[in-house]
Amino acid sequence: MARSALKAVPSPHSPDPRNKNKNIFYKALDWVEKNGNKLPDVLTLFVIITAVILLGSFIAGVAGWSAVNPANNEKITAVNLLNEEGIIRMLSELVSNFVNFPPLGLVLVVMLGVGLAESTGLISAFMRRVVLASPKALILPIIIFIGIVGNAAADAALIVLPPVAAMVFLTLGRHPIAGLAAAYAAVAGGFSANIIISMLDVMLAGFTESAAHLQDKTYTANPAMNYYFMLASTFVLLPVAVWVTTKIVEPRLGEYQVPEDLEVKKQALTSEEKRGLKWATISLFIYTTIILLVTIPKGAMLRHAKTGELIDSPFMDSLVPIMLLFFFIPAMAYGFGSKVLKNDKDVANHLTKAMSGMGYYIVLAFIAAQMIAYFSWSNLGSIIAITGADFLKESGFTGLPLLIAFILFTALVNLLIASSSAKWAILGPVFVPMFVALDYSPAFTQMAYRIGDSITNTITPMLAYFAILLTFAKKFDKSMGMGTLISSLLPYTIAYTIFWCLLFTVWYVLGLPLGPGEYIKM
Repeated sequence: MARSALKAVPSPHSPDPRNKNKNIFYKALDWVEKNGNKLPDVLTLFVIITAVILLGSFIAGVAGWSAVNPANNEKITAVNLLNEEGIIRMLSELVSNFVNFPPLGLVLVVMLGVGLAESTGLISAFMRRVVLASPKALILPIIIFIGIVGNAAADAALIVLPPVAAMVFLTLGRHPIAGLAAAYAAVAGGFSANIIISMLDVMLAGFTESAAHLQDKTYTANPAMNYYFMLASTFVLLPVAVWVTTKIVEPRLGEYQVPEDLEVKKQALTSEEKRGLKWATISLFIYTTIILLVTIPKGAMLRHAKTGELIDSPFMDSLVPIMLLFFFIPAMAYGFGSKVLKNDKDVANHLTKAMSGMGYYIVLAFIAAQMIAYFSWSNLGSIIAITGADFLKESGFTGLPLLIAFILFTALVNLLIASSSAKWAILGPVFVPMFVALDYSPAFTQMAYRIGDSITNTITPMLAYFAILLTFAKKFDKSMGMGTLISSLLPYTIAYTIFWCLLFTVWYVLGLPLGPGEYIKM
């Protein structure tokens, strides 16, 4: 937010004079924020990281660094991207890296719907209706619960929920960055907690079964192999995230003063807004009914043509356009119902306004796409992961300390390789047979992996949606830096690590079942 638009209040970007006796944890977060904000703009930072990756690929390539992929025993060699072949590849694939950057299209498509809903006033009216009708104490738990469950549709949830949560907090008179952080941490950090089975469970089970066959040819994995633990994790992380938000994140951010260019309505709904909400509700009911009709019945259009499943189906492949229409249709209905929209020119103007704020993200996506592509081409991430896994395997740890070390190691690797399936394809063939030899089931190893795979999702810039989160944050605070954003997300990572490891330890000590027919021991 522009400083000229603020009243004289303690800045959330500097030590709060009202709290001089901070404990060591708050001082550490202040240090992260202060020094993080000294970093260059994130665009420049990504350029610097890209340069470091290129230099690293040169050193590793010349030195001949390599590692053996345990999945197929193939040698992975570091690739020098600064030789003639590498430079030609960077030049020739620069455009395709950007165009094929997965979050780019997803974000822009979904934001057409979300942006129109915001521009017409639907989100503001809906939030005021919710705030006026609901107990305020329940709003944050509901946001976090939706985020954890919504990670089943991770791409859409990471795009949609954080800005909506920020607007909810803003309407409540709370700091919007706190709502933004809570929602993002719920979806990204709670990635391995849920009450439903998702496509990721299916994918990981396939990798786990293949890795287990290196030691036990008879083992069969199933997507629900960690379901009991995931279910319990949902209800452990929920109060933890609520506590972190209300006791750590919000107090650190300080008082939020709305910038002059950011309109916030807190008053009761007008008659036009009520009519718009009525029209939006009717349109959403009709749209939802249609979606249910093409997904729920046996043989429905969006089910898998052969198996009839929903997990691996056209429905899952269509989530992004479904989410687009989920916002777009009610936004149109609200706009015409409230008379904000009167003709097609108004619709075009509001869509243009909705997308006008995405310029920074598009530039950021261009640089991030090159950075992530170069890191993948160099093979540095895979080599580091395999080398680290071999070190941990030979470390001499046994029992619970070894399992906790594996969780923390996975969390560190997750800072470099954000893709859950890509990491497990590398780490699974090392650790699943290793733990089978120690009489631990592949399901238990996968469970430990999934904890480590989740807890650092909140703070890694290698998760492509971190860039869009920063873009959203700048809408509410134009001076937002990476230090402030990461210091607001880091408490979730720390708390999730502590409580998830405690839950894991309880499961280990009590020998509880992991999922249907799956236990800790073989």
